[in-house]
Amino acid sequence: MPLYEHVFLARQDISSQQVESLVEGFQAVITENGGTIAKSEYWGLKSLSYKIKKNRKAHYGLMNIDAPHDAVTEMERQMRISSDIIRFMTIRVDKHDPEPSPIMRRGDRDDRRGGRRDHRGPRDGGPRGSRDGGPRPPRDDAPKREDTPKGDTETVAAKSDKSSETEK
Repeated sequence: MPLYEHVFLARQDISSQQVESLVEGFQAVITENGGTIAKSEYWGLKSLSYKIKKNRKAHYGLMNIDAPHDAVTEMERQMRISSDIIRFMTIRVDKHDPEPSPIMRRGDRDDRRGGRRDHRGPRDGGPRGSRDGGPRPPRDDAPKREDTPKGDTETVAAKSDKSSETEK
């Protein structure tokens, strides 16, 4: 039997349980017509790049299908009728990937790194210092306090007194 990957988008205002029941209904259509579902993934509610049928977000789902063409055609027909499905796309593939899809692996990658770090800078209310959160090392080219002459402040004050006298 031919192998298919099927991705669909469901409306944003339905719950994830309703999406799961939609998937179960479409799986029933496939199995009634002599096919099987190798893998089913729910990717969650994600933002769309542009509005589709007045929706800014959608529930994404993936199904790996091993079924005859007639079963997939019937499932697509029922998706066109359903008001909860915004878009869908079915692609015929040579073989299914048994591992999780790249969308699901992306979430695992963040977990392996120990979560997301606080990337805010000092102006955004974040910590000051170096990128790793430790104290910032001193700069070699920055002037040190001992390098500035102590008499400079007195000469500036004296100049300002002379200028105020000339203005009077």
